[in-house]
Amino acid sequence: MKFAGAVCLLVCIGTPGTAAAADAFYTGSWTIAAAVIAPWADPHRKPDDTERARLMGKAIVLKEKEISGPRPFACSKPQYKVTNYGPDMIFQGAFDEMQRADKKADPKALAASLGFAGAAIRTLETGCEIDVHFVDDTTAEIGLNNYVYTLKKR
Repeated sequence: MKFAGAVCLLVCIGTPGTAAAADAFYTGSWTIAAAVIAPWADPHRKPDDTERARLMGKAIVLKEKEISGPRPFACSKPQYKVTNYGPDMIFQGAFDEMQRADKKADPKALAASLGFAGAAIRTLETGCEIDVHFVDDTTAEIGLNNYVYTLKKR
């Protein structure tokens, strides 16, 4: 009986660590696989392509206590928080802002044009000025300087 109690105790102690590891779906290496001009970009002015060219194919590694990768993604002390945003709030509220300027701009349709489905979009707030919005567990998107970058998990 003592053995069964000890096994139960060890399983219970191990469970929180397992749950915490499962929650960190975002950790690991991600590659910048694609970039498109953001829907909020001025259609009459093409964004500067220099940064996009520099970032394509680069790796971003999300670790427990650090984000490594090219500027501006690197961060020495991220403060991660996973939350669900509505389509109007992704990319720092850009789609909501677009709708305020033009009632025909539908945040849900704009989000869908970038691959997002549904009313809740899982978002990783990093505390490092960059939010990561997840299409699924292996595809994420980041908005930066009038581009939307697609990250693929390696």
